[in-house]
Amino acid sequence: MNKDILQGKWMQLRGAVREKWGELTDDELDQIAGHRDKLAGLLQEKYGYTRDEIERQIDDFLLEAEAQGRY
Repeated sequence: MNKDILQGKWMQLRGAVREKWGELTDDELDQIAGHRDKLAGLLQEKYGYTRDEIERQIDDFLLEAEAQGRY
């Protein structure tokens, strides 16, 4: 997904991000503000995943959200 689309659709996706990665706080979600690199960094920090694993998880999440019509 284009990073601009993620930023533009952040408010629609924010709740789904919170459901999937429940350790992220509201303040952290505010800081991410749709920036994929910030999301990836926080997920690495919180969950200890490798960068490649995080990128795959984000890609899978976005494909699923698109398929479900969340944005």
